Amino acid sequence: MSEQRAPMDYPLTPASHTVEILHGESVADPYRWLEDGESRETREWTERQNALTEAYLGAAPGRETIRRRLDQLLAIGALSVPAPVEGRYFYQRREGRQNQPVLYVRQGVDGADRALVDPNLLDPAGTTALDWYYPSEDGRLLAYGLSRNGSEQSVLHVLEVESGAVRPDRIPHTRAADLAWLPDGSGFYYTRYPAAGDVAEGEEHYHRAVHFHRIGTDPADDPSVFKPAEKEHWPGVSLSPDGRWLLIGVARTFDQTDLYLQDLASGSAPVAVARDLPATFDGEIAHGRLFLRTNLDAPTYRIYVVDPARPARELWHEIVPPREDAVLEGMRVAGNRLALSYLEHASSRLRLSDLEGRQPREVHLPGLGSLFGTGAEWNGRELFFGFSSYAVPPSVYRIDLDGGGQTLWQRVEADIEPDRFEVSQVAVRSRDGTPVTMFLVHRQGIARDGNNPVYLTGYGGFNISMTPAFSRSLLLWLDRGGLLAVPNIRGGGEYGEGWHQGGMLGQKQNSFDDFVAAAEWLIGEGYTRPERLAVAGGSNGGLLMGAVLTQRPDLFGAVVIQVPLLDMLRYHRFLIARLWIPEYGSADDPEQFRWLRAYSPYHHVRDGVRYPAVLLATAEGDSRVDPLHARKMAARLQAATGSGRPVLLRLESRAGHGAGKPLSKVLDELTDTWTFVFSEIGVEV
Repeated sequence: MSEQRAPMDYPLTPASHTVEILHGESVADPYRWLEDGESRETREWTERQNALTEAYLGAAPGRETIRRRLDQLLAIGALSVPAPVEGRYFYQRREGRQNQPVLYVRQGVDGADRALVDPNLLDPAGTTALDWYYPSEDGRLLAYGLSRNGSEQSVLHVLEVESGAVRPDRIPHTRAADLAWLPDGSGFYYTRYPAAGDVAEGEEHYHRAVHFHRIGTDPADDPSVFKPAEKEHWPGVSLSPDGRWLLIGVARTFDQTDLYLQDLASGSAPVAVARDLPATFDGEIAHGRLFLRTNLDAPTYRIYVVDPARPARELWHEIVPPREDAVLEGMRVAGNRLALSYLEHASSRLRLSDLEGRQPREVHLPGLGSLFGTGAEWNGRELFFGFSSYAVPPSVYRIDLDGGGQTLWQRVEADIEPDRFEVSQVAVRSRDGTPVTMFLVHRQGIARDGNNPVYLTGYGGFNISMTPAFSRSLLLWLDRGGLLAVPNIRGGGEYGEGWHQGGMLGQKQNSFDDFVAAAEWLIGEGYTRPERLAVAGGSNGGLLMGAVLTQRPDLFGAVVIQVPLLDMLRYHRFLIARLWIPEYGSADDPEQFRWLRAYSPYHHVRDGVRYPAVLLATAEGDSRVDPLHARKMAARLQAATGSGRPVLLRLESRAGHGAGKPLSKVLDELTDTWTFVFSEIGVEV
């Protein structure tokens, strides 16, 4: 660790004597008063913390140079994979310094684009975001969700594609909606949450249900079609092309899904296809069959075909068996083909087979990287896929399913030379001997003299995979000679459900051990030393940062903790966090309390420890992880640290967990983050 510094002059933060007895153990919580984000005391304290952070980072050398370069890099555009519908192509694109991506429709594969929904025109501040959209089956209508200030609390709107007119249909409480149009566009099935007052206070984040809306009618009269057995369960919907079969998936946990089919022609009740099974299921109905992807008895996933009229499990027919060397990450019916996306060693692969899973052929991808979506019609003759990598901006390719030809459809233009950078993958041994892969990205010819600045980031949770994807701001780091390291730690989905379960619940410490092993490997192999090692992560990755900070403070020079979970004994009491109990456990349960108490970062801060520099970043509009975690952790670390290194809190206004954040706020946040990292580990700008 670097030299001893004089203590910083932090805002006065009173500590209470709050102690709670949990399962016979006394648990101190001196900063519980900071849980109330609406109180005058908390707001005034937060303002002082923000002022300290702004002053400290504003005085850092090179800040304006960093901001100017980031402004240039963020002008590199963004692109989504088109959804083809009856000769129309719906996709999003952001250009230059637009705050939000614009939704376009293109008539014909090579036709002209026309803006359909431009959030930048709806809100000069740029804080209105397009959350999701669903074209009708004939492409005449579009349902889409808008939210403000990063809240993700969508309001559903319906637009006439040809004229651009917005219909009066307007449905609130449609956060992360799933939606399935009737074939004739006269209505749709969709998911929504209850309004305040319809359920007990605080329950509005739960009770997600499936409803039906007929175009032109009052949404208040929309009938409820399906309500899960438990309020925390998460339903989603899709519909067969002929409108007969309604497919309802219900995520009970992050590793268990139920699946139901309802025959709308007969009006019968939904029938369980898969229920109470220890696995996840998702599917698509096309060509009269249900194509079912599952990890039931197959940690890397397999595909069955099911007759919707006879969905009993003993009648399922396997068409794509599980592979030992790859995870079947996704499936899409594209005409008379199945598009199968795999992860091999945490990098994307794409295969096309016939509808029986036979004759698979590998689709050429530009290199080591990630797919970011596929687009196709169940009866179409083309398939689109998106690809990017660490130094390769997003590109969308089109495959002619009849002739097999593959062409570049559209890409993001950027002045980047990918050959300047080397991308490799190594394996490190974790504490228990488990091999953990890790991507390394850096300039060609890097010296292993222990002096390289390294930015190590990870996630390790909820079956989410860390794969080689494009990041504009990381180019700033690579251009300045920095090394990026991304380990595929347990809790993620890179190696199947077993890898996920190896880093959840009572096994969560494995995630932290894997990350620490990656840091130790980078130091041991001569890439860097602790003073030159910065680590960063957000959300579940913020929990990861909090855990490794408190367990191994000697290992890092700077730690960036973004929108984090840090008080793991009380996390489940706030916002939507009860949904995450299946991933982490709950302190209400005696055994699970012991797991959580063993690593809960807030409860493992120790007085007098020489902690590295820490930046805690959160947002007041976060509707997923309550900002209380960052506030309480900042207060505890500021009181405890003996190093003199800064502990800074940055709380963003009119922003949320990250989705829909305007480019202007992204620039502000990244400027602060990279200024902190550069200054704290000694990178010259």
